Order: sequence, then C-alpha cells, then structure tokens
Amino acid sequence: MQAITYDQFGAAADVLRLSEVDSPAPQAGEVCVALSHSGVNPSDVKARAGTRPGVTKPPFPQVIPHSDGAGEIVAVGAGVDAGRVGQKVWIWNGQWQRGFGTAAEQITLPAHQAVPLPDGVSPEVGAQLGIPGLTACHAVFGGGGVAGETVLIQGGAGTVGYLAVQLAKWGGAKVIATCSPRDNDLLRDAGADAVFNYADPNLAAAVLDANGSNPVDTIVETEFGLNITTDTEVIAPNGRIAAYGSAAEMSPVLPFYPLLFKAVTIDIILIYLLPAGPREQAINRLHHALEDGALRCPVDTVLPLSEAARAHELVEAGQRSGAVLLDCQG
Repeated sequence: MQAITYDQFGAAADVLRLSEVDSPAPQAGEVCVALSHSGVNPSDVKARAGTRPGVTKPPFPQVIPHSDGAGEIVAVGAGVDAGRVGQKVWIWNGQWQRGFGTAAEQITLPAHQAVPLPDGVSPEVGAQLGIPGLTACHAVFGGGGVAGETVLIQGGAGTVGYLAVQLAKWGGAKVIATCSPRDNDLLRDAGADAVFNYADPNLAAAVLDANGSNPVDTIVETEFGLNITTDTEVIAPNGRIAAYGSAAEMSPVLPFYPLLFKAVTIDIILIYLLPAGPREQAINRLHHALEDGALRCPVDTVLPLSEAARAHELVEAGQRSGAVLLDCQG
C-alpha cells in the first residue's frame, strides 16, 4: 500500500515521504481498515518535528503518522465478527505507541479502536472524532453532566474549543467562551451565551458579570499556565478545571491556597490515555450529539495523501477554520 512515512525528526517537507509499505494482515482481535481520510492534529505535527522533551529520535525505525482517521473495514482477524467487513468506522489512537498510523491507504489495529460510524455521519467528520472530538467531550463531561451549570471554554475558536462549545450547549449548560475578537460571531453561532476577548485584562470580572456575579462550575482550558490566575478567580467551590493544553507556559505556578479553599479539581487530559470506561462514555456522547444534529465539525482543507507535508505545514501555521485532512485514496 501507499503510505506517508518518516524515519527521522525534522521539517515536514524534509522528512515526510510517500512510500510503498506492506499492509499487515489482521491478527487475532484485529481489523484492517481501508482508510478514506486521515486527520492531521497538532500532536501529530509535534511528534514528527521531534519537539517533545527528552525524545531525540522516532520511537520506531519507520513511522506512518497520524492517530485519527475514517474508512471501511475490509478484513478481520480471528475472534472478530466477520459481519464487520464492510462497516464504516472511525479510528482512535491509530499511531499511539505503535509505528503505523492513519496516513496510509490502510491500517490494521485492534478491533475496538475502529468505532462504527453513526448513520449519516460523513468520513470527514469521523476523521475528527479521535483526538479533537474525544478531548472536547471528556473535557466538558468528564466530571459528569453539565445541565443547569455554567461552563467557561478558554480558546473556544480552536478545534477542541469549538467542539466543546457545542457539546456544552447541547448538554444543557450556560456557555461562556473566550477567543480573539474576529471569532466572536463564530462562537455565538456555535451556541455560546457570552463571548469575550481572551486578552481582556478584566476577563475574570467580565466572566463573573456575565454569569450574574456567580462563579462557573467547569472550565475547559487550552492554556492552563497562562490562564490559571483568571481560572482561579472565576471557578466555583468544588469546580473542575479540565486542562488539555499549556503550550505558552509549560511550568505553571499555581495559586494553591485559593484553589485549596475552593477544593478545585484540576483534571489534566491526555486523551490517548483515557481509560476504557470514560472513553466509551465519551464515544457514546459524541454519537448522540451527532445524531441530534448538535455538532458541526468543519473542514478547512482536504489534500491528497501525497501532500502530507503541506497538510502538516497548514496545521503548524494555525489560522485555519476547521480540520486539515488527507484523502487517503486520492
């Protein structure tokens, strides 16, 4: 099969190449999926660039990148229901702790990592559900239901944040979101009840005022280190801060005493490591939201497999208005 591979870290254009590789036959408990689309996420880009601390070379002699994707099961291994052949599926953790991910014509992986795609849901949407979808869903609902509560979503115009706004609103919460001013209308259209400039020096006061002077119950946080002071001011007693990023400040200083006397839960999310029970809950919620028509997953760009380097560059550049996908059969 054709696949995108790399065997050293570096710039996308320097290390990513279109290669011919074997498509492994599914072993016991596995399925082989003919991929239609592969999702390109910031974590895939960082892994290829070698930016993770203490990692000096790729973990495998040859890597096919990307964890997210969608396609159709074309073969099953022993112990897997043969009726799954022909089933439309989406993929999670495609390249997590294994060498071969979704930037290929096919992927073979454990059967439970190929999730049946709900009726009427496109593969372009399916290819976004693994990292962005599950992260947003667990960030919003990881502490339980949010009906009647207030959820603050910091960085609501990002891929995860945008999905989180919609999911929180679907879940019955009052939603307050932050973004740059150019994205105000985007987030209001997504369901946010109030939207503020993330750089507002009086952000905490604005959030509290928008919530009737009451603190918020849950915060979905993309820049934990930068925003922890504001988050501490606005979080309610026994509230939860669900942090999935802190790129601008990787060694935060925490105001422990105020957090202690609010008994705040700090939930640091790495969706790759989500246990089976919470993952199944997040998958079910995502599917229900999609079936209810409550979740839009916009696509910015779809490129052929051969242009994977360009796809990585688009993700690195930012300023996109949706997912960047590879057409694995194009």
